[in-house]
Amino acid sequence: MTQYTIDKYNDLKEKIVKWEHEYYVLDSPTISDYEYDIAIKELEEMEEKNPSWKTFDSPTHRVGGKSISKFSQTNHQNPMLSLDNSYSEQDLISFDKRTRAVTGDISYVVEYKIDGLSVSLRYEKGIFVEGATRGDGDIGENITENLRTVKSIPLKLTEPIDITVRGEVFIPKDKFLNLNINQRNMGLKEFANPRNAAAGSLRQLDSKITATRMLDIFVFDILSEMDSKKSHFNNLEWLQSLGFKVSKTFYYKSIDDIIRDIDKFSDERKSLSFEIDGLVVKVNELEKRKILGVKSKSPKWAISYKFTPEGKETILEDIIVQVGRTGVLTPTAVLKPVFVAGSTISRATLHNQDYVDEKDIRIGDHVIIQKAGDVIPRVVRVLTERRTGEEVVFKLPLKCPVCETDTVKYEGEVALRCPNEKCPAKTSRQLIHFVSRDAMNIDGFGESIVIQLIDAGYLKDISDVYYLKEYRENLIILDRLGEKSIDNILSAIEKSKDNNLDKLVNAFGIPLVGKVASRNLCVHFGNLEALMKASVEDLVAIDEIGMKMAESIMNFFNDEEQLIIIDKMIKSGININYMKASNQSNILENKKIVVTGSLEHFTRDGIKEKILELGGKPTSSVSKNTDFVIVGKDPGSKRDKALSLGVKIITEEEFLNISSL
Repeated sequence: MTQYTIDKYNDLKEKIVKWEHEYYVLDSPTISDYEYDIAIKELEEMEEKNPSWKTFDSPTHRVGGKSISKFSQTNHQNPMLSLDNSYSEQDLISFDKRTRAVTGDISYVVEYKIDGLSVSLRYEKGIFVEGATRGDGDIGENITENLRTVKSIPLKLTEPIDITVRGEVFIPKDKFLNLNINQRNMGLKEFANPRNAAAGSLRQLDSKITATRMLDIFVFDILSEMDSKKSHFNNLEWLQSLGFKVSKTFYYKSIDDIIRDIDKFSDERKSLSFEIDGLVVKVNELEKRKILGVKSKSPKWAISYKFTPEGKETILEDIIVQVGRTGVLTPTAVLKPVFVAGSTISRATLHNQDYVDEKDIRIGDHVIIQKAGDVIPRVVRVLTERRTGEEVVFKLPLKCPVCETDTVKYEGEVALRCPNEKCPAKTSRQLIHFVSRDAMNIDGFGESIVIQLIDAGYLKDISDVYYLKEYRENLIILDRLGEKSIDNILSAIEKSKDNNLDKLVNAFGIPLVGKVASRNLCVHFGNLEALMKASVEDLVAIDEIGMKMAESIMNFFNDEEQLIIIDKMIKSGININYMKASNQSNILENKKIVVTGSLEHFTRDGIKEKILELGGKPTSSVSKNTDFVIVGKDPGSKRDKALSLGVKIITEEEFLNISSL
């Protein structure tokens, strides 16, 4: 039987810490993976037999601990600020002029803008005690146990100091590809890009899962108040000596030198082992940073520069036509798969025939694919010089590709539509929309189940959803469903009967009518009967309801088949009244509000919902009649237009203060 001593335990622990630092931070391992694994197993055995020996800095924490039910919140002792963004050389020049006007002569440091998740790491007497997400900058989520599994995060520093640092957790490109292969092999949804993978991995409630994701980190800032060095460069050198893996940093004497190297950095991103979406430019001298200070949510001494979205060449192999729930025919490009900005792209929407004609897109073309906002793939350019003469001109069909009904194009529209209300493609899309989160929000009733029940003959229109309980015994024997799944869905269907009327109106899928218009209609008319009886004049009298939308609503409620479906739903017991919450405030009554930029506390639909709850009217464009504009990060032209018109601008935080009244 092996005899262990505390001295042998501490010696082995120190060796493993050294080996991890060499491998994960210095990228120069001195032992094999096999030797490392054997050492970890021996350390685990020592701790199992002598649990009192195990400390917070033990490398065995890297494998993850017990699961939790939810993350607790934690207050950042020092705010985690965001950065103002720039997209052009002129933006950088303006930043430089503003900065030098206050500080005089300065130098800059440039870092990669890592496409990951920002976290804080707090150490007491050199021991890692807490890690948190950025959250809103003031309050984040405590993800300490998950961060312990990131092997490039030191659990013990080389000096016994109190310090809080900031870093960016990411997943390397090769690890991301392997992760998605594993997801695919297990039949699980693949991650869209490395950033989503990193964020999803850090928010696992089971840290053992996080430990398998091979996350990494670059530390780039000191958050806590302490005697820092003279420059950012000095600070990074010190952080590295403490055991941190620090971000690679480049020194520049002028903004012109940085601008001259931007293309070099943009080209270099392809060869890096991790994803970046830009650069971060910071004033190097720490004393001059203090002079510049900070704004409410961002420092005045730093700015990020976003690269132009990455474009890749591929071949457009085919164009297929999809029929949406309102009958619109949408051409979709089938592409030779290509890896763009963190994910593999094989399809891209071509919107409509006008878009195809304008860009002269043909089947067989070599094209450049780009992600709008690094998210939505689109064809931005055709390489006409690569044409061979065998490319095929595309035209949308004159007949619906699903039901072969003659297609139509309504006056004033660019879209081609299938007018057949019984078109199977429209029916399936209508049903998928009807049960979705934005509509009736029937939990567990996903797209695949909708299609399965359509194919089995149980769903022919949206009203059939509320009569599925009559077929329970038949449904539970369907493939891949079963008793528990069906009972959960039937329970969710019953619960959805109590939804407020605006969700039902949105769920109808009336052409041109979305969530906001549905809410406006229901607030105005109060119940479904009054809405169905409304004239065109009644409808256009409501803000945001134009003549085309009014005619669409009238056509929908004058359709005999739709009336039969609605009557069937009413008989099932569904709610047809708009119920204003008793605690609903009208603090924004009749205020026209535009939202622009990316938000931290709300989704775009979520903030519109909140505006409506408070009596306001979310609108899409800024005009002199706009009451105010809520501005998030990267606001763009709407903010500029508001400034030019003298429209009031408020931040998301200011809106939160209003909405909490």
